[in-house]
Amino acid sequence: MSQLVSTRRTLLLASAAAVPIVALPLSSRAKGLEGTELSRYQPVFFSAAEWSFLLAACDRLIPAEGKGPGALETNVPVFIDQQLKGGLGDDVYMAGPHKPDAPATLGFQMTHSPQETYRIGIRLSQAAARKLHGKPFEQLGAEQKDALLTALQKNDVKFAELGDDTLKASQFFGQLLSDTKNGYLADPMYGGNKDMKAWVAIGFPGARAAYTEWIDQHDRPYPLGPVSLSGKRA
Repeated sequence: MSQLVSTRRTLLLASAAAVPIVALPLSSRAKGLEGTELSRYQPVFFSAAEWSFLLAACDRLIPAEGKGPGALETNVPVFIDQQLKGGLGDDVYMAGPHKPDAPATLGFQMTHSPQETYRIGIRLSQAAARKLHGKPFEQLGAEQKDALLTALQKNDVKFAELGDDTLKASQFFGQLLSDTKNGYLADPMYGGNKDMKAWVAIGFPGARAAYTEWIDQHDRPYPLGPVSLSGKRA
């Protein structure tokens, strides 16, 4: 398992309790893909090469082994692709001034849009993979993938040395990790969290009209499956 997260449960609890590194509202235009088969999905934002990287990276950020479903089982890449095509970040003020070291509570501070962050970040991450191992990221072993993702997170990969000093590796990793967690836990109408598998794993009731009678019942699993905004039940 990657050093990025010790367990899937830890990641999920951190998602609910902590302010994400990059917090952007979901694009309301990215809807209508609930239950899509990942193997049949054709990306609308990412190129084929970028899509291969995204699939491999998401698979290591929330891997299938352990408790609960993995990122690929829950269509997280579909969510990210649809959000970027649907205008994620379109309503974010980009003219500056930008303060990259500002607290996360002050909101988006990056000089690149999410779309630019992915284009640059994937290209340079692939360059790092080829420089270190002679092959693209998706062809690396699990341990090598985890090591490279950890290096991105810690800024041990120097994007400036790979030809672009406008973006830090940790900024790209932060965007990717935040979007991966959002896709894992968002309502299925946005393309991710297929069949509400992530909600089932953590016992989240979803969009049920009322479940107040269970709020004070501690240490008891919620007995009813989640409901999506479309009314589907898991």
